[in-house]
Amino acid sequence: MKKTKPKYMQIIDAAVIVIAENGYHQAQVSKIAKQAGVADGTIYLYFKNKEDILISLFEEKMGSFIEEIDQMIAGKGTATEKLLMMIEAHFNLLSADHHLAIVTQLELRQSNKDLRLRINDVLKGYLKVIDKIIIEGKESDEFSSDLDVRLARQMIFGTIDETATSWVMNEEKYEITKLASPVHRLLINGFRSR
Repeated sequence: MKKTKPKYMQIIDAAVIVIAENGYHQAQVSKIAKQAGVADGTIYLYFKNKEDILISLFEEKMGSFIEEIDQMIAGKGTATEKLLMMIEAHFNLLSADHHLAIVTQLELRQSNKDLRLRINDVLKGYLKVIDKIIIEGKESDEFSSDLDVRLARQMIFGTIDETATSWVMNEEKYEITKLASPVHRLLINGFRSR
């Protein structure tokens, strides 16, 4: 119910900016409230604490991203093409939102173990999308029939994630969107010679 209220997303969007600019540990609730243009107490009508804001932020942003990817690839093209669309969408999302890129690639990783476990729960939806693409590729003979789905998923997610983290760590000095095709090629073809 609270999620449908306009101030909820206002606070989420403000939290992305404040956490990106100050770091999670220095991002006080009062700074988030100021950025959102609400009173400090209003935050607690929607969230239990700062940790709840961070988890909610990730749930909202990742949840809408997963929905977008699912709609984008539904019934379109081959598994290979769907994998490219997913990589492009991932890099486009981060490229379009500097603050979100910092929060997802850096700040979420500095959280405590309990928080990381909750973040991993949110990531499961994204990993399921990757699994669907891999399974479809195996069934259509685009991918090797003996491909280990779990290992392939880890390689795909790990490669995309590390490419994005490296881009953020290098202060976004190059266009990450231009790396989608080379990353896709690497994942599809591996290191074999042609």
